[in-house]
Amino acid sequence: MDMHDILTAVMADHELSVLATIICVEGHSYRKEGAAMLFKQSGEQIGTVSPGCLEHDLFERAAAIAQSGPFEIIDYNLNSDEDIIWGDAIGCGGKVRLLLEPVNGRLRSLLLEAKEKNDAGKSVKLVRSWNEQQISYSLVDEAAVELGMNDSFTEAKSANYLSIWIRPRPRLVLFGVGKDTEAIYSLVKNIGFHIVVADWRPSLCTKERFPDAVCIVGSPEHIVKQIGFHPDDYLIVCSHHLQQDKEMIRLALPLQLVYIGIIGSKKRIRMLFETFLMPSNVRAPIGLSIGADGPFEIAVSVAAELIAIRAGNKADPRRGMAGNGYFSPLFSGRTEQTDGSEEADARARHKQAARKPGAACSYGKLS
Repeated sequence: MDMHDILTAVMADHELSVLATIICVEGHSYRKEGAAMLFKQSGEQIGTVSPGCLEHDLFERAAAIAQSGPFEIIDYNLNSDEDIIWGDAIGCGGKVRLLLEPVNGRLRSLLLEAKEKNDAGKSVKLVRSWNEQQISYSLVDEAAVELGMNDSFTEAKSANYLSIWIRPRPRLVLFGVGKDTEAIYSLVKNIGFHIVVADWRPSLCTKERFPDAVCIVGSPEHIVKQIGFHPDDYLIVCSHHLQQDKEMIRLALPLQLVYIGIIGSKKRIRMLFETFLMPSNVRAPIGLSIGADGPFEIAVSVAAELIAIRAGNKADPRRGMAGNGYFSPLFSGRTEQTDGSEEADARARHKQAARKPGAACSYGKLS
């Protein structure tokens, strides 16, 4: 889940707002457990928890909570034979339980702390525990979780609790400016990535063309040093300049990034990797196999692949790309190596993280 916009809004606005968070799903749901949205007193709504069928009711409830203060837990039954109470059959086919809570006091303080941690590149787990009268909060660092120092709230069997990870937006570097880059940028800026556009040509790599990205100009070596890549980063190599792309690939391969995507034909990719082995974190050619044609359709296939990779990495970030369970049919054709052999793609299909229809609705820790 991407809390970036919500955290930014909480920091920017000192007026009381109300946070709605999905705490349980049974059957089908547009959003999953942990998805959240913010209702501001100005009427602005940030984020979403449904395709629009719940927001009006939540807005009215949020206004009452902003006045009175206590939190509220709400159940919605959207099965087509039971949702006539809404005035028309929504028919989403599931049950959703949400927590509505005023963003003040300790919650606001912890959300601001979470933003500070995220801005420093750190992930945190926000833990809520409640009874009929009150709700308690705790923020746990990722390092503490890895050491087994989980929050005591989650150990209380009699308590209702919810824990969600709040992670920094992953960084996506687009190397090389062209039609493909513009199309990919236009899509991925809206799906939760922090974007860096890099190129050796200052006339192409500008804030005017990429206003929501960080722009870095220089040679591949300069770009790598300036960015300071870390293993959670994503890289797309798309300059269509053979030597520049090859140099960027040479520098990026030892960094063991989450994802390296290469745009180009299989023939061109063989030329790029003629002196390199292709590790499991490389997707070449890039994108899901949807029969895409032209920059914007290719961008759709690339965005879909990035979402799949990110979802697998969130499920267990310690597995790395080699074991994230993601498989794209585009790569089942294998990539030929310079010695004439073929390297089979050994990636398994992505294991669905969503709850299956009919699963029981219960409180519990969400990791």
